[in-house]
Amino acid sequence: MSYTVIHADCFEWMACREEYSITAIVTDPPYGVKEYTESEMEKRRQKKGGIWRIPPSFDGHARNPLPRFSVINDDPCERQNVYDFFYHWAKLVIRLLVPGGHVFIASTPLLSDIVSRAMREAGFERRGEIIRTVSTLRGGDRPKGAESEFSELSVIPRGLWEPWGLYRKPLSEKTVAENLRRWKAGALRRDTNSLPFCDLIPSGKTPRLERQIAPHPSVKPQEFLRKLVYASLPFGTGTVLDPFSGSGSTLAAAEFWGYDSVGIEKDAFFFQLSQSAIPQLAKLYPQTVSLSG
Repeated sequence: MSYTVIHADCFEWMACREEYSITAIVTDPPYGVKEYTESEMEKRRQKKGGIWRIPPSFDGHARNPLPRFSVINDDPCERQNVYDFFYHWAKLVIRLLVPGGHVFIASTPLLSDIVSRAMREAGFERRGEIIRTVSTLRGGDRPKGAESEFSELSVIPRGLWEPWGLYRKPLSEKTVAENLRRWKAGALRRDTNSLPFCDLIPSGKTPRLERQIAPHPSVKPQEFLRKLVYASLPFGTGTVLDPFSGSGSTLAAAEFWGYDSVGIEKDAFFFQLSQSAIPQLAKLYPQTVSLSG
């Protein structure tokens, strides 16, 4: 077992962690900041109240609650809260990472600009954006309360992709090569066929089997996460951190490749769930993953 899961607040944990102790970060943070607070998570489990909603059922099956991302789209105070959250987080992260260490961080098209500004102003270099092509339930709706009147209109495009920001801690050496020799970081690992890591990754919705093993509201598919995690360690050595590890899907991807990893999870329920979910997810699909397709 090459992973460790810690039940803690990641801000408190990172503040005490030694400098230069993490090689890369792959994480899917709480976009709206407040939907993953203890009180809101309890409301979600009860499927009653709070900012979680039950999306409509199109296939006769029960739907899992989803956060109401719209609650932070237009309120300047809420947007500032999101910026402050990620700026504070990024300042802690940049201290932990070795020079040249990469951060893969999930976002949404409506919030990625805020996250990017926070990361840059905390000292990170923006290295691009990973596009996960996946159909979501967000967007495409007609004007609320006037659906019939404006039946041929949509307020916002239907979401068919998910952005993952890619950031790098500045190098400490003069060149990438020198930084790689000293810190084992600064570049992205090419796939198993020696093809470049690409920024467009086709990805379906998380398979039902994985959602049954790890029933987290935003669990990402192993096929997708394994590609990110594999690329994050240039030589397959070092430590991958997921500060918002949820039910452990990122750590499972790291375990699949034999990478050392650490996950921090504040919610007691998901922390306990990850103990059983990680080894189960890591054992799925034992055949080699097609990294470039």
